[in-house]
Amino acid sequence: QVQLAESGGGLVQPGGSLRLSCVASGNIFSSYAMSWYRQAPGKQRELVATITSGGSRNYADSVKGRFTISRDNAKNSVYLQMNSLKPEDTAVYYCNAARTYSSAWGQGTQVTVSS
Repeated sequence: QVQLAESGGGLVQPGGSLRLSCVASGNIFSSYAMSWYRQAPGKQRELVATITSGGSRNYADSVKGRFTISRDNAKNSVYLQMNSLKPEDTAVYYCNAARTYSSAWGQGTQVTVSS
């Protein structure tokens, strides 16, 4: 079972940028589809972005044009570059690894967008 560890969260002003990182254990990282989810207080967890094992990317409408997901299989890592951040982006961001019959979550990293 893959294990995930996120980092890079913090407090940023509206319009600012952050880059989240997620490092996975194990040597089969490249076979997983990797996603970022977020959960704001009182709300359900929502999918933010996905990058497949083949490199295809999908984004939630709310982050299109502002966020970019990428992966580095040599480093067992996935990233989320977040630009033009808005207060409504405030949430705990979770990394997810998924493939047939297998899914794993990280512990989450807090992102707060506030002036």
